[in-house]
Amino acid sequence: MTDEMLMALAIEQAKAAAAVGEVPVGAVVAKNGEPVSFGRNRRESGRNALSHAEIEAIDLACKKLGGWRLWECDLYVTLEPCPMCAGAVINSRIRRLVYGAYDPKAGSCSSVINLFDLPYNHRPEVTGGFMREECSALLSDFFEKLRSEKKEG
Repeated sequence: MTDEMLMALAIEQAKAAAAVGEVPVGAVVAKNGEPVSFGRNRRESGRNALSHAEIEAIDLACKKLGGWRLWECDLYVTLEPCPMCAGAVINSRIRRLVYGAYDPKAGSCSSVINLFDLPYNHRPEVTGGFMREECSALLSDFFEKLRSEKKEG
């Protein structure tokens, strides 16, 4: 599958999150261009600060592939990872990270800080802003709808 196809799968996960009132963030771990696992934001429904799309996708990929080293895998995510998720990318040895929307409040791959510039033992290849408009629109639309509902309610 192409990068576009894999990001489209992450976008589907983000839309599924939004459909149940979660912030629309979706992720896919792929190996050799084929999806291995999927994740989406579930912080509200899971009542758990750790329930980020990337963490879910990485956790499921480790279980499916039978190990914690994902050095042959790529992660596609609709929003720039936060510090926790960037740390998970480092610790799981993800080969390549592809993300869509930049996150000026918590993005830790370029926006607020780039954790991959620090001397950790692993540095993934990173492509930021991939399909940015579509990924950003999911977030903008979600928060606009939330503000509108709050105003009406």
